Amino acid sequence: MNRTFKNMRIVDNFYQTSSYFPMPTILVGTLCEDGLTNLGSYSLCFPYYIAGKEFYAMILECRNSSNTARNLLRNGKCSLNFIPHKRKYLREAVRLGYPGDTPGEKMEGCIFTMVSGEMAKGDPSGNYPLIVEEAFQVFECSWMKNLDNAENDRVQDEYLPPFHDFNGITCAVGAHFILRVDRILMKEPHYRGIINGTKKRAFPKVPVDWGFRDNTKFWISKFRRPVMEKLPYKKGNEVEFVIYASERIDPDVRFSEEACASLGQVPRVFLNTVLKGCVNWAKENGVSYITKEHMEKIRDKRAAEKNQDA
Repeated sequence: MNRTFKNMRIVDNFYQTSSYFPMPTILVGTLCEDGLTNLGSYSLCFPYYIAGKEFYAMILECRNSSNTARNLLRNGKCSLNFIPHKRKYLREAVRLGYPGDTPGEKMEGCIFTMVSGEMAKGDPSGNYPLIVEEAFQVFECSWMKNLDNAENDRVQDEYLPPFHDFNGITCAVGAHFILRVDRILMKEPHYRGIINGTKKRAFPKVPVDWGFRDNTKFWISKFRRPVMEKLPYKKGNEVEFVIYASERIDPDVRFSEEACASLGQVPRVFLNTVLKGCVNWAKENGVSYITKEHMEKIRDKRAAEKNQDA
């Protein structure tokens, strides 16, 4: 086998024309001027703000002439619908992603079931795109148009410079949209997998898109069950493990390093349960940052409850 690296020429759409790059398969729902929800197929949609900001966000890259871009510029709302691996779904996603048709032409005969999301239910007077019932998870999002001074971007037949750097109309043919994640909706089996501890069977059947190649076809991988590799934690780094676990319990409650150190001897099988109990105590007492002193109060409360039960 020839293992020599070759220098690949980098050209437009390098992620698929000059490389092999696995991507998600997402149907982006946006609202047309006449109220119709348009579905467009996208893979260039990734997490953008994941921590340290007042909100969480995705970034979507698309043609600025697409129905999706035009609808986002007008309405600013979208749904990111993650579809499971079924051949008929993927065939429909390829059809929905082909440019040229009007939204009405494209959505006529669409095989997906369109239903109201949680944002529309909570705000009946608002205008929100529908979501795909067959999806295993949906992100309901809002475009953060104030970032990069993109709030004045409007639908145009032709876009001229100056362009934005990372949000809104970013070049003569392209657009980037930073999308605040307002809701994450998830089907029950996968929801339980995250809340109760993920096992192999809880993972959804996620297809992997390899992009449009050879000018004739899309390439998508079949789903395979994931394999597990345990983290290489060794004796003596229990605190790091607790910190890692505590950061994933609740986004509104944080633990100090000293608080995590006090849980270093908790058996790992019980750690999530203990952390959730601490979070419940914190919310009952209006605490958003748990310190070592708070942990002592939680311990005293737990000891008192045990004595009462005895």
